[in-house]
Amino acid sequence: MFHILVAEDNDAYRKLLRIHLVRAGYEVFEAGNGSQALEILANETIHLLIADIMMPEMDGFELTSQIRNANFSLPILIISAKNTLDDKREGFKTGADDYMTKPFSPSELVARVKAHLARYERLVSSAKEANDIIEIRGLKIDKTARRVFVD
Repeated sequence: MFHILVAEDNDAYRKLLRIHLVRAGYEVFEAGNGSQALEILANETIHLLIADIMMPEMDGFELTSQIRNANFSLPILIISAKNTLDDKREGFKTGADDYMTKPFSPSELVARVKAHLARYERLVSSAKEANDIIEIRGLKIDKTARRVFVD
């Protein structure tokens, strides 16, 4: 099961995101600011971060920058009411993988989360199993590929 961290200072908005993400099958961790998010990242296995820009103590840009400087490779999706091109550029410049402006459809957020996690899994996963091969005196049987080799 994938673990998603939602860093959002608005309690109601954070809970709404939690409901939709849990319904989609994810385990959700919550942080009310960037400092709490860094603490959770240090203690939990997180596969994707959703971060608001305007948070107390540490904003989403600073959070994203610190995560990238610490060499975390998880996907980061920024959500914000700030919708200027400069804000979006700053988000990508600090290391975000995606940027959504509020308000947005929760189903679109879930679709983007699924896409980022699928890409993340393809890039970092070593889940690809090696072929099941049997070798006996010059005969090699690849059970996975259903091929037989002689000498």
